[in-house]
Amino acid sequence: MAFAPVAEQIALLSRGVVDFHVRAELEKKIEASVASGKPLRVKAGFDPTRPDLHVGHAVLLQKMRQFQDLGHTAIFLVGDFTAMVGDPTGHNEARPRLSREDVRSAAKTYIDQAFKVLDRDRVEIRYNTEWLDTLRANDVVELMAKMTVSRMLERKDFAKRFEENRAIYQHEFLYPLLQGYDSVALENDVELGGTDQLFNLLVGRDLMPKYGKAPQVVMTTPILEGLDAKPDENGHIVGKKMSKSADNYIGFHDEPAAMFRKVMQVHDVVIWRYFELLSQKSNADIAALKAAGDPLKAKREFARELIVRFRDADAAKHAESDFDKAYVQGDVPADVPSIDVVTDGPTLWIAKALSAASLVKSTGEGKRLVEQGGVEVDRARVTDAQLQLEKGKTFLLRVGSKNRKFCRVTVR
Repeated sequence: MAFAPVAEQIALLSRGVVDFHVRAELEKKIEASVASGKPLRVKAGFDPTRPDLHVGHAVLLQKMRQFQDLGHTAIFLVGDFTAMVGDPTGHNEARPRLSREDVRSAAKTYIDQAFKVLDRDRVEIRYNTEWLDTLRANDVVELMAKMTVSRMLERKDFAKRFEENRAIYQHEFLYPLLQGYDSVALENDVELGGTDQLFNLLVGRDLMPKYGKAPQVVMTTPILEGLDAKPDENGHIVGKKMSKSADNYIGFHDEPAAMFRKVMQVHDVVIWRYFELLSQKSNADIAALKAAGDPLKAKREFARELIVRFRDADAAKHAESDFDKAYVQGDVPADVPSIDVVTDGPTLWIAKALSAASLVKSTGEGKRLVEQGGVEVDRARVTDAQLQLEKGKTFLLRVGSKNRKFCRVTVR
């Protein structure tokens, strides 16, 4: 195939990248690829310990997709062997060991979801049991001989545990070596990973020449901030990373209406980071959107793009229509959840109802929100913090104004 010019490829591939070891080497590899017509081999490894994904996980997958769209070969490496060892990255204790069956089960779900971002027809799926299962004892000793303990202790998590006299098990030292050996076995040109994986990726880069292979280029992508992130006084985006535990995520399996609503809640400044890291639009198209100075329009564009990717165009159209009815025209969204709440008495306190519906974090917060006029019951604002909801009836509850949340609560 005809590859895009080197400068054009570098401009797209470097977008949103944090660590780049080494950019000049990638330029040379792409130049050789363009001259020969041979695509680069670009690897990203995944230890599928958790099958449910959100768009924070899609940042790395999107970078792989960009390589695919430029004509290169994406290698989706399932770490079914390394997951059984357990990645110590960011952990102050040894991680629980997983069985091969656990890993393979999670991997199937993970891969199916990953294809929401990756082009299924242009990806090579590999499992590192292919080569790690066949390593003999002398092979492992030879691998360990290529890395020093002092180098391992450069890792912040290992160094911290060592200083605090906390246990570091020998198999944990093996993890980055085994991950690095994946690159030796696959002879990939580039390895991608999150910023938390930089040490492991650089081990692979160091090991490859020791086995007679050309060193891989290492590129890391950032950890995406959640929906509640905001710019600080210096314009830097701050906030917790996107996660289910922080309830600031957009899930791959979210309903389209929920996806659209969540995108529209993103701060006007933060949305451009989402474009940079997750959009398939070109740099020029994103720059044009930004220059137009209409963040609400930009958020609509991003929401539509996201839903088309994870569902389809019709779903995006209906989700936008539902959003407009609920938040522009004042109607109720189509995806309002419903719950039953059991009460011992004849009524249920409004604050308890709000808490049970997960519209607030506590009854105390619910009480304050009612007093502040931030709660509606059956489309009517309430301010009586002692309001009781009658048993046997269903009530439509709403909290918030800009970022409204609804729930239908049936008192049992």
